[in-house]
Amino acid sequence: MQLKNAVAVVTGANRGLGRHLAAQLVERGAKVYAAARRPETADVPGVVPLRLDVTDEASIREAARVASDATLLINNAGISTGATLVGGGLDEVRREMETNFFGPLVATRAFAPVIEGNGGGAVLNVLSALSWLHPAGLGSYAASKAAAWALSDAVREELAPRGITVSALHVGYMDTDMAAGVPADQKVAATDVAAQALDGIETGLPEILADETSRYVKQSLSAAPQPAAG
Repeated sequence: MQLKNAVAVVTGANRGLGRHLAAQLVERGAKVYAAARRPETADVPGVVPLRLDVTDEASIREAARVASDATLLINNAGISTGATLVGGGLDEVRREMETNFFGPLVATRAFAPVIEGNGGGAVLNVLSALSWLHPAGLGSYAASKAAAWALSDAVREELAPRGITVSALHVGYMDTDMAAGVPADQKVAATDVAAQALDGIETGLPEILADETSRYVKQSLSAAPQPAAG
């Protein structure tokens, strides 16, 4: 889809990758609803602040009512708690799944009829290389992103007849708050990831692999799993 004159809703647009996506969409000529739990923190010039909490279904429905001209939904908001699946707190595992899987699902269900009614458009889900690589130390986060990858694939097929494309963005470490403890030489600039994501939406790519890490992990999917160290 063409982003010039598109109407985009970007969740988590007040910081990190979401902020870069919102800013670059404005630069490309789109109208942008910058969605956040605290819309007053969405300070990108030219955006329309929009209250939306991805863990609150009522706020998602209200956001879809307000942004009734939307043609693009970017499910960017997400969290990483660092919880493991066996030893970690179950409340944290549930919170991660609510934010990273059910949030995009509920938002897509709310905005799909809006986008369809406006002549079609696109959905972008911001995922991770950990959609495919599942280290124990990040088990909860990886499980939520793996579920969101399955969501992206299934919804892509379901929404295609309604004129809505679905893309999934995969990336390793980005230079954002979530990866603050990662050495700089292992991180890719969020502004570059945002540009690749928007280019991918315009060309209709089903999967956007934004760095070498995500490309390597995707290529390794066919390899046999290695035994865990005892």
